[in-house]
Amino acid sequence: MDNLWLYLVIGVGILAVGLGIGLNLLIGSRRKPTIEREAPPVRPAPRPAAPTEELERRPPAQQAPPTPVETAPAPEAPAPEAPVEAPAPTVERPESARGRLQRLRARLARSNTALGKGLLALLSRGHLDEEAWEEVEDTLIASDLGVEATTELVDSLRAQVKIEGTTDEATVRGWLREDLLRLVRPEMDRRIASSRVGDRPAVILVVGVNGTGKTTTVGKLARVLVAEDRDVILGAADTFRAAAADQLETWGARVGVPTVRSDKDGADPAAVAFDAVRAGIEEEVDVVIIDTAGRLHNKVGLMDELAKVKRVIEKQSEIDEVLLVLDATTGQNGLQQARVFSEAVDVTGIVLTKLDGTAKGGIVVAVQRELGVPVKLVGLGEGPDDLAPFDPEAFVDAILE
Repeated sequence: MDNLWLYLVIGVGILAVGLGIGLNLLIGSRRKPTIEREAPPVRPAPRPAAPTEELERRPPAQQAPPTPVETAPAPEAPAPEAPVEAPAPTVERPESARGRLQRLRARLARSNTALGKGLLALLSRGHLDEEAWEEVEDTLIASDLGVEATTELVDSLRAQVKIEGTTDEATVRGWLREDLLRLVRPEMDRRIASSRVGDRPAVILVVGVNGTGKTTTVGKLARVLVAEDRDVILGAADTFRAAAADQLETWGARVGVPTVRSDKDGADPAAVAFDAVRAGIEEEVDVVIIDTAGRLHNKVGLMDELAKVKRVIEKQSEIDEVLLVLDATTGQNGLQQARVFSEAVDVTGIVLTKLDGTAKGGIVVAVQRELGVPVKLVGLGEGPDDLAPFDPEAFVDAILE
């Protein structure tokens, strides 16, 4: 009996447990269980198709222009540098040359002490015996006055001293000034051809030996004429010296004067001179100045060539002026040069350079007597405006200061 109850209790317990389990299963099936799911991975946006693919997928009517692809700009090529233009040369305007010798008197006075102060010292020292007069003669000859002019001057002074009976310095100065002025001949025409003649320009031919400053003189003469409102053309007919044309062109450019030259070294000087005169006629200028090569006066071939230049120019125009450039320091040798050049080209005027560097001012008188033509210009320094029209009175007053 006891065993029966034991079996009954055990059976009831097993049944209870089974009912509990079944009930839990029934309840759980009716609930929706919460399930924690991982968030889906973020997918990258789809890569846009290449322009050609996109166009192929779209209908033709809806095709859009492809989006331009921005790229870094290519570096710009450097712009070509504009040629650097040289600044235009400043054109100078020289002052009028009138009265220039008066302004340069002090320079001339310092160089001619032998002819001026030395002579006055001799004449005014009191008793003038034969020995004193010989010293006067020696002083005058040493100044390149020349024997003939010296004799005339001494004879005139001796007569006046004898008549007046005095050697007072102021009185002697007056006599000397009067006699020197007479020898310098102020009545000579010292004008330079600088105006048109009919329908052509005036033509000036400049000649001389090597080393006298001929090309520089041509450049300075251009300045003198420009100061007088003349239109000028320069002709570089010195074709033997390589730098001569460049030098002349530089002088002309400073005052706005053109230069006619050859592109070839050693070109025919007569051809260049001809071209310069033709250019002057065509441009209707006032003056054409022709620079020629320096030449030794004792070389016959060179002098013949100079005569040829003159003949070629005269085929289209007369030559109105032939200026002979002489170095004042050469003295009597300059006179010999003057003779030969005058025979070759008919010199009409003298330019004396370096007159401020010599005590031989008597060369003015001597060369005028030798050629019978006037000194028209004198050089009294190296400055661009140190070429002065010759003024007889200013010259005599300067050497007597």
